Amino acid sequence: MPTVNTPCKEEPGLLVPLISLDACEGKGPCVDVCPYDVLAMSPISDEQFRELSFIGKLKTRVHGREKAYVLHEDQCHACGLCVTACPERAIKLIRKK
Repeated sequence: MPTVNTPCKEEPGLLVPLISLDACEGKGPCVDVCPYDVLAMSPISDEQFRELSFIGKLKTRVHGREKAYVLHEDQCHACGLCVTACPERAIKLIRKK
């Protein structure tokens, strides 16, 4: 596990990132800043693309149909770095159900 100088608020997996695919522009700073490799960039599926709003579809096309995804939610320590790094404010931390 990596050494992190950011105070983590929770045990791993209690809170997880929730990403709004409509708001995410796929720029990737959230992926780069996460010390636990919780997030990854990936192309959006055709089904997910169809579910986006008109504005969400425009943003997605402009940014190459890439979106941030939660890859390892069980590794999230709720440090909030991804939330603050996202320029679109597309990420929030929620309690895992």
